Amino acid sequence: MTENEIPDYNIFMMCDQLNGHALTQLPDNYYIRSCRPEELEIWKAFPFDKDTVPTEYEDFMNQYIAVTYSHDMDTFFQNTLFVCDQEDRPSATCSHWKAYGKLNTIQWLKVRRAYEGKGLGRAVLSVIMKRFSADDYPIFLHTQPGSFRAIKLYSDFGFKLLKGGQMGTRTNELEKCLPILKSFMPQKDFEKLKIIDAPVHFIKLLENETTIQF
Repeated sequence: MTENEIPDYNIFMMCDQLNGHALTQLPDNYYIRSCRPEELEIWKAFPFDKDTVPTEYEDFMNQYIAVTYSHDMDTFFQNTLFVCDQEDRPSATCSHWKAYGKLNTIQWLKVRRAYEGKGLGRAVLSVIMKRFSADDYPIFLHTQPGSFRAIKLYSDFGFKLLKGGQMGTRTNELEKCLPILKSFMPQKDFEKLKIIDAPVHFIKLLENETTIQF
């Protein structure tokens, strides 16, 4: 299996306490600002490392925005951060959002391929995580095994892999993902991953939800 062939299985993670040692500063010549309304199309294309959204994903992205953010787009733009270079070009992004009005979540962490290896992902996630107070925890996220580099980063910040079956409309596929992560992650990083049972309140909260908001 090559990296491009990794299936989009569901992984859920939770952080109940920030590991402050993972926090870092932005490299020189970069700064962080919120996404602007006129940059929505740029943001939509970010997960695909493209200038525009691939046609086959246009409906998905539009539906996700409609279901999750459309009732409060002002907050969406405030909570969606861009790392920009000196020419104000977005090079990385990350968002935080209260999914279903109940769960604090990290969403859409992505560094453009041309900017990888500069510490931008860790820096923007540091800014996001420092926005949360102790009362905001636990914090949740959803990812896939193809994001094994991000999973290592999340783990550094204190996120743990969640065991469990059905998570709302999605099936937790951690057991399928672990061999993939072991294959693609450096051994020392894989061995640092922590696995815990999904909290009962988290599973129950998602039971009656019919949409995907993180």
